[in-house]
Amino acid sequence: MKAKENRPVKKVHLTNFHIAGFSYWDGPEAFDQLKVGTRLDLVREPDNQFDPYAVAVYLGDLKLGFIPRGENHDISKYLDMGLDDIYEVRVQRISPDEHPENQVAVIVYVKNQNKE
Repeated sequence: MKAKENRPVKKVHLTNFHIAGFSYWDGPEAFDQLKVGTRLDLVREPDNQFDPYAVAVYLGDLKLGFIPRGENHDISKYLDMGLDDIYEVRVQRISPDEHPENQVAVIVYVKNQNKE
């Protein structure tokens, strides 16, 4: 019997969360532009007065809110190292009937840098 080749994966699930502060930033303005699978960006905010590990979630120039405080510590460290290209961030779920802070769920993957 022949052994299977060890094939590297393209990406792995790291975390998922609801966007914190969605209703206080540009979330309501961007809501109609969001759909499952929409790609989002992470932007480190090291000078944030409320959270030293703050990482904002953006759709283009629209700030949707933040990675929740309990989820952002490790991601902020890698962003501080300039490794923002290791993450793929996408809308995982849209729930318009939920409380505004629970309307958009996001999933974060870590990408294999050797794969497209």
